[in-house]
Amino acid sequence: MKRMLASTFALLVLVALVPAANAAQGCTAATLTGNYGFTFSGFFQNQGRNSPISGIGLGTLDGQGNVSATITASFNGNLSTFPYTGTYTVNPDCTGSVTATPGSGLANFSIVIVRGGAEVLGADIDPGNTWTIDFKKQN
Repeated sequence: MKRMLASTFALLVLVALVPAANAAQGCTAATLTGNYGFTFSGFFQNQGRNSPISGIGLGTLDGQGNVSATITASFNGNLSTFPYTGTYTVNPDCTGSVTATPGSGLANFSIVIVRGGAEVLGADIDPGNTWTIDFKKQN
């Protein structure tokens, strides 16, 4: 019984320390480096109405806060391919934001980095837009 209690206690301590160790390491802009494929879908504000949007793209993050991408999107059923550039910030808790370069598009995001930077989840934060995006790092 003592051995079982000691093993259980050791396991509980280990489980408690793993998240603390990950939080201590945190994230920086350098967490996001390389090419990421992404998909997005939802609704965007178009002349006062919510219109559907979906698409895919390939983006490159430089580890210093800059992003560039090529996007193919369906805006209310109309297909379009276009470039996107912007900047990103990363907080130590692995949250952050992506801000479009003026003239590059209107998509600005709140993001969460997961799996050590292998994936990034985001939501458009522009008024009237309700769409999400999922970036997955290419190997």
